[in-house]
Amino acid sequence: MSQDRRFWVAGGKKVHWFILVYLLLLASPCTSFLPNFWSRVLTLSWDSHTHQYITEQAILNVTLETLRGNTIQQGNQVSSESNTLGRGFWRAVGDVVKSNAAMDFLSSTRSDPVYHFDSERIDGAMVMLRQLWTQTVLSVRAKEYQSARHSLGQLFHSLQDFYSHSNWVEMGQRSIYLHLLQPDEPAVPVAKEHTPTCMECFSTTCRNNLLPALTNTQDDGLLLTTGYFSTSPLKPDGKCSHGGILDSSRYMGAKGGINKDSTSPLFSPHHYLHVDAATLATEATLSVLRDLRDTVGHKTFLKLFSVKEVPSLVFVMDTTGSMFEEITAARVRAHSIIQSRTSSSGGPGTFLLVPFHDPGVGPVFETDDPDLFMQHLENLMALGGGDEPEMCFSAIQLALTHSPPMSEIFVFTDASPKDAHLFDAVKALLLEKQSKVTFLLTEDPNYTIKTSRREKRRRRKRRSKEPLSPDRFKLYSSLSSMSGGLTIFTTNSDIHRVSAIVEDNTAPDKVTLLHVESDQELMSVHSFRVDSSVRNVTLHVTGTMTECILTDPSEQSQSLLNEQGPLAELEHFQGLYRISLLPPIQAGQWKLQANSDGHLTFNVIGGSSVDFLYYFATVNNETHPGLARVEGSPVAGVPAFLVLAVTGLSSDEEASFSHATLLGAEGESLQQVKLNSSSSSSPSFYSLVELVGLVDPVPRVPFCVRLTGRDSRGNNLERVSTEMVQPTHVQIQVLSAPRLVPGHSTMVSFDILNQGPARLFSLTADDDSGYLHKTGPHSFHVTEGGSFSGQVDLHTPATAQAGATVTLTLTVRAHDSPDSNYAVAYLTVVKLDSDTSPPSCSAARVHSNCPSVCNESSWSVSLVVSDIGRSGVAALQLQKGGGVLTLFHSPPPTEESFVDTQPSLDQQKVHKTSNEDHPHHHYQHHHHHSHDHKTRLETGDPPLNVSDWMEPLWVRYTSSCCSNQAEMLVWDTAGNMKRCHLTSGQQRQQRDRSIETCGSGRIKLSDVFFLLLGLLWCPML
Repeated sequence: MSQDRRFWVAGGKKVHWFILVYLLLLASPCTSFLPNFWSRVLTLSWDSHTHQYITEQAILNVTLETLRGNTIQQGNQVSSESNTLGRGFWRAVGDVVKSNAAMDFLSSTRSDPVYHFDSERIDGAMVMLRQLWTQTVLSVRAKEYQSARHSLGQLFHSLQDFYSHSNWVEMGQRSIYLHLLQPDEPAVPVAKEHTPTCMECFSTTCRNNLLPALTNTQDDGLLLTTGYFSTSPLKPDGKCSHGGILDSSRYMGAKGGINKDSTSPLFSPHHYLHVDAATLATEATLSVLRDLRDTVGHKTFLKLFSVKEVPSLVFVMDTTGSMFEEITAARVRAHSIIQSRTSSSGGPGTFLLVPFHDPGVGPVFETDDPDLFMQHLENLMALGGGDEPEMCFSAIQLALTHSPPMSEIFVFTDASPKDAHLFDAVKALLLEKQSKVTFLLTEDPNYTIKTSRREKRRRRKRRSKEPLSPDRFKLYSSLSSMSGGLTIFTTNSDIHRVSAIVEDNTAPDKVTLLHVESDQELMSVHSFRVDSSVRNVTLHVTGTMTECILTDPSEQSQSLLNEQGPLAELEHFQGLYRISLLPPIQAGQWKLQANSDGHLTFNVIGGSSVDFLYYFATVNNETHPGLARVEGSPVAGVPAFLVLAVTGLSSDEEASFSHATLLGAEGESLQQVKLNSSSSSSPSFYSLVELVGLVDPVPRVPFCVRLTGRDSRGNNLERVSTEMVQPTHVQIQVLSAPRLVPGHSTMVSFDILNQGPARLFSLTADDDSGYLHKTGPHSFHVTEGGSFSGQVDLHTPATAQAGATVTLTLTVRAHDSPDSNYAVAYLTVVKLDSDTSPPSCSAARVHSNCPSVCNESSWSVSLVVSDIGRSGVAALQLQKGGGVLTLFHSPPPTEESFVDTQPSLDQQKVHKTSNEDHPHHHYQHHHHHSHDHKTRLETGDPPLNVSDWMEPLWVRYTSSCCSNQAEMLVWDTAGNMKRCHLTSGQQRQQRDRSIETCGSGRIKLSDVFFLLLGLLWCPML
């Protein structure tokens, strides 16, 4: 995002409100880089680099770098059109930013110095960083992208804080501190507890207040320190403070501070070094992202951030004996979607199928291979199962935990839910992931007597002795209405045509122009706007209409039920009307008038890249000035900020956005929210426009959000986010998401805040793996404005797979009112003694005789590769260089120095975990039987799996003198990576770590003695 983006709220009419907020914040502490864009407003430091800005820019840059690299390898040119990143990308980036900012807002992390590199807790912070790296890699390999983004955001926050809170910049360092994430890299000692680090400073700007030993640029005299904040822990005399007007420790000796969080001297005594600190924090963030990309592979890295992902196809399928027609319809639609995606440039996407009956659910089948998905669908049989109900909600819960955010989930069934107790958990997951669920029901809800399924297959109905409730499908309708989906009651004969909605709703770049429900007995009138970017407009109407009139912007009308006309084409199936606007589609306001005896749902979709994301936030004054994202539903009747991000604007597209409207369930306007005046007159093709407005107050009834603006031609532009926000008077927050250790129990703490009168509440907990000891409900009393703190206990079995994610949902519900709220936590399984040490690559010999004419000779370097941790070397790859990398099982006979520098017998033992625990499916395998067999690698070859080789490995790199540098990547099975930089003996270039990633280390080839000394020294660091 542009760093110079401007923000106003409510058109700039509430300046007095901001002054009040600003004064209130003067009583709150401030402990790291500012969290997000709003912090610049509150601290009056418009040019400060925030955690949000640093993180977004780093992810964006590495993503574009990866796309360009892939495109070049494929021989294509990069175009701005092909690199449109999509709404899913910015949602994924938002997950990382949210997790990053939460470190400043959560009560469990905001005051803990380990999370912020405060109070000289550097060793503990480094341990945590390395654990977060391991956790992130494990999650990505397990395809648990949501939890991977969460741990990545936490890692980024602490890593970025190091450069703002320590004296690293004041030392004169211009490169990142590699030892933070790589224990084998040189370490700088931390000042002892009673070693003074600062001198007194009596002004807001503190220059030269660090003692000389803390700014010494000589390698033999460096000492690290970080500032103490507030009174916990208590600052020893003579230590540096964090500093700034919000830090009470600045009055203790030594007075002053050293933080570089902002460009404001009021908040940051070393504000003049803010840009230097932010630059290093950005480079460190880039380094982690590049290491992650090279560890998991380019394709997986892009999936982690949902780059240009087409919508997933998610089927939840009842497989009882009466479902033959529905399964056949799903096959037909899946085949049609796959065929259309094959001819497009977007790729096939992800396919997910969850079968269910009674009592069985699953297993989940997930693949990126369309042929495998079709084969699995072909093998799906409608067999067995009794009469209703069935385990539908259990299957939807599995689909939600395995599918990406903002997915469209299609449920095919003819039975009501047997597992209604999971309604709250499914609702929470739908809201948290902003996914939609559409039910295609081949059962008439008006039948109140059970239908024999065997007779249904014969197309006959008979009455049983057991009555059925006419409201048995009510929970389905509630979920579809709340999520923005549809509930369609159709028949076996029409299910093939009704299922066309699956193709409509999973089309790439689909946006919603209208979503509204109506129970009016008289004529209902609804309007929607089409702008110049919209194409292929389709209307879906569920229910039974007796009259339907469509009117275009020029006031031309067509009665859709009675005549054919120039405006639209109508298809009517049992339970669904599908209306397609005919080209050319006129821009402007369209109107739909409909008459019905019962309930109608209208949904209008079109094709456009311009869409938006949003969340609610409140001003946080606990630890840091900024907007804290509201978890779960917002509190009704009080002010809150609405933050929107407009995505998909191209470089040649102008658009401006004036306001958002909060719409009730029947489309009525509840409140108009003025947004900051933001113009995207010349955005780049990956640009994001962020808007903010004040909702005062949050409505007390459910609502959805409609964004309004103008396109480049002056037409009104409208987009609707169809999920219904559920305002409430109770809040619940998970305080931390601890790691799950196999064979151990874990406590997850939460807080509940009652914003209404004193009353009884019940808490229900659920997880998708069955690890909870008790699920509830548990009842408790909370006073008016009071809170309740509790814990839930999960036991992780010893057989749990490292990297697996357990999705925990907590739902709190009032006994005497509809008030409820939810929290969702993603918990990752990580082994207790996870290996966080990367492999090592030690140069044993260099041969270089490069004349002035480089193409007449070559140079080579020989290396010993081993893992200094417990996992064992997993793979190698030649990342850069014009030469050849040769691997040997034993020392080559001509390389005498290999024998001299072999590791000890203990080091030669093979330490590795099984491939089942740490799969390296993207590495190529080579099986060797001869002890002296060798393998050759060149740049561009995939990583070579060497997990079955005995350690140490012997490697020789040979290249023409015209190519004097190379880079080899080495991984262990735990996911730790080492970058080995190789240079010819003629190129004694100064080491420049500012462009190296966190696992890098340049191999110095000039002197074997110093290499051996280094090998002895590294294990002691």
